[in-house]
Formats: sequence, C-alpha cells, structure tokens
Amino acid sequence: MRSSNPVFSRRGFSRDNGYAGFNTAAQAGYAQGNPYAQNPYAQQDVQQGAPPQAPAATGRMTMDDVVMRSAITLGTVAVGAALAWVLLPVSTTSYGLAFGAAIIAMVLALVQSFKRTPSPALILGYAAFEGVFLGVISEMYNSRWSGAPFQAVLGTMAVSAATLLVYKAGWIRVTARYARIGMAIAMAFILVMAVNLLLVAFGVAEDGGLRSFGPLGAIVGIIAIVLGAFFLTLDFKQIEDGIAYGAPRSESWLAAFGLTLTLVWIYVEMLRLVAIFSSND
Repeated sequence: MRSSNPVFSRRGFSRDNGYAGFNTAAQAGYAQGNPYAQNPYAQQDVQQGAPPQAPAATGRMTMDDVVMRSAITLGTVAVGAALAWVLLPVSTTSYGLAFGAAIIAMVLALVQSFKRTPSPALILGYAAFEGVFLGVISEMYNSRWSGAPFQAVLGTMAVSAATLLVYKAGWIRVTARYARIGMAIAMAFILVMAVNLLLVAFGVAEDGGLRSFGPLGAIVGIIAIVLGAFFLTLDFKQIEDGIAYGAPRSESWLAAFGLTLTLVWIYVEMLRLVAIFSSND
C-alpha cells in the first residue's frame, strides 16, 4: 500500500504502486492459483511446498521492530523540542531558527520519501530538526495560551488511541477504495490550503483566511485532524501488511517515519485548535 500523509507522499513496503503489498504481477499470480504470489516477500520452498518461515527467524519486520524504531524517532522529536524550548526563548531569532529547521526537516523528509531504501540517518535527522521547529512554536503558543502544548499532546494521544481502537475493532476497513477516496479529499484539502496561503500572502484574505482563529478556522482544524486520523489508519494497515507479507526488518524505519509524519501533523493541528478554543473563551 502506498501510504501518505497530507504533507509528504511516501511509498509503501511493496516498493511499487500496488495496494497493500499487492503488485500487478502478484495479483496475476494469485489469480492463477499461486497463493505465494500475493506476498512480495514470501519465498516458497518449491520442493517441499512449505510456507515462508516466521518473520523472527528470517530477519523480517516484526511489531517489536516497529515499536522500537517509532520510539526512537518520536523520542528524537521530543528531545529536539525540549532543547529548543529551553535554549531558544521566544524571539524573532528563534522564529527564524524554527523556520530554518522546518525547511531542513522538509528537505530530509522529501529525500527519504524518494529513496528506495530507508535511511535511519535521514529519518532521525528529520526528527531532530522537526523537534526544534515544534519546540519553538510550542513555546510560542504556550507564551500566549498557557498549557496549550500539553493539551495538544493529550489531544494527539487521544486521537491516536481512538483511531487505533476503531481500526483494531474492525469498524474501519482500509480498502483500496477507502484509500482512494480519502486521498482525493486530502489532496483537495491541501490545494485549498495552498490557495488560501497565497491569498493571505498577497493580502486578499485577512486574518489568515480559512486558517483564522475563529469558527471557520476551528472547522478547518477539525477537518485536518480527521484527515490525520485517516492517514493513521493507512499507516496501521501498511504496518500490518508489511509484517504479514514478510517485509525486511529495515522497513520498520519507514513505518516509524510514516507514523512520525502523521503524528506531527495531528499535533500541529491540535495545537492550533486548542489555541482557537482558548481565544474564544
């Protein structure tokens, strides 16, 4: 499956344009009665006709790998944010550093997105610079809306936990149609936000336009968070399929990368939403 987040497109574990690890050749093989053809990583024992070995015995990705890499990546984001919060007081200079860190993080994320293999150095580099950016903007929001970052963290955790619960309960089935519809909505949202940014930059739209700190901005923020939850379901499905199809252990870094991108998106939107509601109190 090709999972994406609203900012950066990233490939799935199947290394192709197929959905959920099924490429065209695999689908054709399955239709011809070869059940191993559906698994791009499976290696059938032709003589014995045995199924692939368990992931733990063959260096394939496991849930423990995903959890560990995700903890390392998110931990790097947290450390970068904490250091920026402590060492960079709110000022014009810190805003400039935050902008520069965000640009570097974006470049590193894009480079990783187009690489055919995961690079822990790129992923952790992205996490570190993204952490600096988040630390500065979090401190900025906290200086005006005390406690907003903490509430945003709690909100992000709540959205993530609820999404995982709904996904594991089977209330949401991540199918190709589900992914296509969700991606179409996400792309439309991004396009509208890009146009809104241009209108604000040229003075056509005032007070942030659709991203204002009013009721309209709150509605847009809620939509963005729902989109973040949608991308989390794609991430969960991608991880689940990667493990089931025997993806190499190194691919767990991609899973961590994808989850981090999505969680950062949700946190930033949650931070804005908390600020909007606090402003209206």
